[in-house]
Amino acid sequence: MAALAAPTVATADTPSGGFSADRLASAGASVLRADVAGTAWHTDPVNGTLVVTADSTVSAAALARITREAGPDAGALRIERTPGKLTKLLTGGDAIYATSWRCSLGFNVRSGSTYYVLTAGHCTDGAGTWWANSARTTVIGPTAGTSFPVNDYGLVRYASSTPEPPGTVGGQDITSAVDATNGMQVTRRGSTTGTHSGQVTGLNATVNYGNGDVVYGMIRTNVCAEPGDSGGPLYSGSRAVGLTSGGSGNCSSGGTTYFQPVVEALNAYGVSVY
Repeated sequence: MAALAAPTVATADTPSGGFSADRLASAGASVLRADVAGTAWHTDPVNGTLVVTADSTVSAAALARITREAGPDAGALRIERTPGKLTKLLTGGDAIYATSWRCSLGFNVRSGSTYYVLTAGHCTDGAGTWWANSARTTVIGPTAGTSFPVNDYGLVRYASSTPEPPGTVGGQDITSAVDATNGMQVTRRGSTTGTHSGQVTGLNATVNYGNGDVVYGMIRTNVCAEPGDSGGPLYSGSRAVGLTSGGSGNCSSGGTTYFQPVVEALNAYGVSVY
């Protein structure tokens, strides 16, 4: 799997010990104000810097705008390039279908005797009924909740006639949910590219997809993904970790993918894995 390209822009040398949490928060607020689509950022707690990842659409002028906006906090920035375009991973195809697009089922969850699909919020945003086949003849059920942007999780309620769905991802039984940690070994499964593994490379990332679609608190990984994988599960062994939100690159050359933390989504809807 290809890693991120080496940093191509440096704003300043980082002092020994890095920058304080307040300076890093101030720098993050500056990047948000700059509002450059195709960027994502997270704090590197080891080096005490704010890592800003810019995709191939971000110009040198736009990077300079970020630096200017940061002002006295510009030294806290470490700007890196990532190949491809940072996008929400959504397209037409197979897996779970809304009227005009396809996504991937994240986790089957439940509240009492009612069963749901947990997936990405940018998938359920604007969607009514969901189907299990491309002909849209096998109904899953209606969208029951959406949170996007800011967050990226959504809920689809299974039709009452549906038997209990399996609480597995492929052949892996999912029995609990956990928060991600830096360096955690994780696996992602999606309807476009199947199963791929890698590591968590950052926490609490902010991603600017453009057009006002900014999400916060994302998990950053070096696991690849492609359009149609949106909403699919990120897991570590039998533990649910996240839902595929978006990223850049592909599964031929590698890429960077961001995930909505699953614990937050489960708590928001009062559901659980099983």
